[in-house]
Amino acid sequence: QVQLVESGGGLVQPGGSLRLSCAASGRTFNDSIMGWYRQGPGKQRELVALINSGGITRYAASVKGRSTISRDNAKKTVYLQMNSLKPEDTAVYYCYYDSTGQPTYWGQGTQVTVSS
Repeated sequence: QVQLVESGGGLVQPGGSLRLSCAASGRTFNDSIMGWYRQGPGKQRELVALINSGGITRYAASVKGRSTISRDNAKKTVYLQMNSLKPEDTAVYYCYYDSTGQPTYWGQGTQVTVSS
């Protein structure tokens, strides 16, 4: 089993920045893909960004150019730096972990609110 602990959410003004962190523990695998999904009020859950163990990334069009995903394999931690935040970025952000042949794991979610 894998445990995912998220941090870094909170209230920020439009145009501000946040850095989300997610630390994995337990029986993790080196070939894992980690990333972030989000679910805004009255909306479906959507992909934000993914990164594999080699550092290859994928971003949603809505955040590309404003966000950077990275990971520290030694710390088993994935980060999401979000800049130029907009009210439409308001959502619960969920950490994601997946490895071939293993179950998918999710964090508990951390609230990001962008409001003036």
